[in-house]
Amino acid sequence: LGLSALGASYALLIWQLSKPLDVQPDQVFEIAPGTSVTAIAHSLAEQEVMQTPVLLFRVYARLTGAEGFPQAGEYRLDTSMSSADALRLFRSGKVIERTITFPEGLTFLEWRAVLAAAPRLEQTISDLTDEQVMAQLDNVGVAAEGQFFPDTYQYTAGETDLSVLRRAHRRMLAALEEEWQRRTQIPAIETMYEALILASIVEKETGYEADRRPIAGVFFNRLNLGMRLQSDPTVIYGIADFDGDLRRADLRRATPYNTYVIRGLPPTPICNPGLESIRAVMNPAVVPYRYFVARGDGTSHFSVTLAEHNAAVVRYQLGGKVGQ
Repeated sequence: LGLSALGASYALLIWQLSKPLDVQPDQVFEIAPGTSVTAIAHSLAEQEVMQTPVLLFRVYARLTGAEGFPQAGEYRLDTSMSSADALRLFRSGKVIERTITFPEGLTFLEWRAVLAAAPRLEQTISDLTDEQVMAQLDNVGVAAEGQFFPDTYQYTAGETDLSVLRRAHRRMLAALEEEWQRRTQIPAIETMYEALILASIVEKETGYEADRRPIAGVFFNRLNLGMRLQSDPTVIYGIADFDGDLRRADLRRATPYNTYVIRGLPPTPICNPGLESIRAVMNPAVVPYRYFVARGDGTSHFSVTLAEHNAAVVRYQLGGKVGQ
């Protein structure tokens, strides 16, 4: 009789734990660090998610305690789950992974804005300078600009913005090292950092993949000939209060980033370039061109001589009208 009663009690327990959860599709349940099984059970009951009595949930958790403790984090519940399934999920630590995306060509200031807007990402760098951020990443004395690899990254609730940056920084260092080892002979560039600077300029000059290597080739030609790069994006980067309208006076304004004024490369990258721009600089196209101009459709027109270039500017940027 005792064994029969025990068997019936266990059967009742399993039946209770098999009851489906009363949840909306993809409902989220969060467990704070240090939360006990009892507190989890009460929370499930208070939210009317669980039909199983709290006492029985606790008993089942104790009987199956060898499977481990529930892990902190956000969990996605669905209508196919039972109370027992939910407990197994909590013990598995398979928390919800959120995503954050950084497109190619964003500046570090724009990266900061993306991080600040990310839901459930703990903000730790908002009061830090760029230099302090890099110090936290064990890279003292290096400008933050250009140090982070554009991509989509996953994170969990409560993770820090700095941890995302650390992964992106490691990715950039690894990508640079790998592409540097594969580079062709690129006169005028002596270090990976110089290659990164030029890659950032290529990134801002075009979004058309087929033009990246020829544009890199143009810049190398200009560097090797001692010509100024004359890149508008570098000028824009050096203007703190840029209003979107690049004027002739801006091209004459002396800043460390104005490549119409300075010779060679600017002191730092001007954005965080993507892999294709890095590869373009490490393996530039061998071209005779010294000039290029945007056609207005995303592609570029390349020229050998200044006369050809001036004619292309009139055609593509001035609508064929001289004097505008």
